[in-house]
Amino acid sequence: MDKPIEMPERLVEKGVSRRDFMKFCGLMATVLGLPMSFVPRIAEAAAKTRPTVVWLNNAECTGCVESFIRTTHPWIADIVLDVIDLAYNETIMAAAGDQAEEILKKTVAEQKGKYICICEGAIPTKDNGAYGQIHGKTMLEMTTEVVKNAAATICVGSCSAFGGVQAAKPNPTEAKSISAATGVKTVNIPGCPPNADNMVATVVHYLLLGKLPALDDKGRPLFAYGYLIHDNCERRGHFENEEFVKVFGDEGAAKGYCLAKVGCKGPDTFNNCPKIKWNQGTNWPVGAGHPCIGCSEPDFWDAMAPFYVAKY
Repeated sequence: MDKPIEMPERLVEKGVSRRDFMKFCGLMATVLGLPMSFVPRIAEAAAKTRPTVVWLNNAECTGCVESFIRTTHPWIADIVLDVIDLAYNETIMAAAGDQAEEILKKTVAEQKGKYICICEGAIPTKDNGAYGQIHGKTMLEMTTEVVKNAAATICVGSCSAFGGVQAAKPNPTEAKSISAATGVKTVNIPGCPPNADNMVATVVHYLLLGKLPALDDKGRPLFAYGYLIHDNCERRGHFENEEFVKVFGDEGAAKGYCLAKVGCKGPDTFNNCPKIKWNQGTNWPVGAGHPCIGCSEPDFWDAMAPFYVAKY
């Protein structure tokens, strides 16, 4: 008989049960596309020393970190924030002002080449980055320093990955993605916002295998973005039968017909939304009757707009 998996003491102290911990590990295996036989290995990896994470907030709306920390089941938040050592995050850290910036400076200096940097938001680059500043430094200056000293940089959200709404035309601040602004190769987890499960699974993959996941040509993890939404959509059969919603609220909408005629961009969008869904697998936009707007694709604000006009 296999030896029972040891629960990390730090999770036990928070009141997280072994059952909840194993549910989390099972969820990560599902998101990563791994067989359930990997659950014990994921549990072992999650119980190891936590990687230090520096989370930078640049030009953004904070929706990505909100997606990361918000859940209807508190135990998920407890585990997520325990799998990593979140040393710096302007949104949720207790420290503020000079104290917060000292923590960032110390972490970068003492753990150079060891910490993971997670970036949220695009970087304004016009006039040497003058249109985005934090604590007397431009976002361009601060982010460049942090990502160049990190073991790896993960961009969460379409703004940090591709520029997002900040880079939409006419882009007056010349906002750019983290990679374009700093020259550092990044792992991109786009979405507006991205699914928290994909964010955490990327870190768990790093803990489990000692490396970041395989990426597509846009820097996105294949386990999450190797699927065309259209191919996994529950409304795909209606598309093949040419059964479409023509006006929101019509008979087709009541019958769950395909949303392509009211602007759905699922045929051009890569993401695993139909597979893992949102809010602990409860639903996703198309399932709730709203067209996909292609938010995980580059330049979606310009390339996919207008969102409610059909392309097919």
